[in-house]
Amino acid sequence: MPNVDAPLARTSTGRAPHIVLIGLPGAGKTVCGELLAGRLGRPFLDLDIAIERTERRTITEIFADFGEAHFRDLETEATLGMADLPPSVISPGGGWIEREANRELARATCRMVYLRVSPATALQRLEGQTATRPLLAGADAEAKTTAIFTRRRPLYEAADAMLDTEVLSPSEVVDQLVRLALRWGGPVG
Repeated sequence: MPNVDAPLARTSTGRAPHIVLIGLPGAGKTVCGELLAGRLGRPFLDLDIAIERTERRTITEIFADFGEAHFRDLETEATLGMADLPPSVISPGGGWIEREANRELARATCRMVYLRVSPATALQRLEGQTATRPLLAGADAEAKTTAIFTRRRPLYEAADAMLDTEVLSPSEVVDQLVRLALRWGGPVG
């Protein structure tokens, strides 16, 4: 994974890249994403919320009615639509990274930043919210979160950059993300 200070070129399309924040639920993707979008003067897109609006159902309902594979198909459709957006800050769900098609589609127009957090800290941050997260709902959310982290970790670590949200405040994370955006050719403000 490149150092935060390492320069990376613009995307293959020649325009400033989307900044895609990846990581476990509770890593800070939405909080930091909204703050970053404000600082950069870019749109913010939470893929899960976009899918819920399009489908007129919650993620929990989509999982219950159609299953995880259908939801992952919806994520891929949403990822296809990212190519037409102006440079944005995007927060996909934690499992978005597991589908190779999503990673391939994102390569041409995005730079991914892994917001690292331990499973234990992620669960603390999600206290009271695991029931609305289909992959964490039910008994033993800790074991589920650890298993998900173990499976996804190599995919997360293949990101263009990594920031540790265990030791950085959201404001500090955003400061680092702004530095990355500037190095990746994105205007600020």
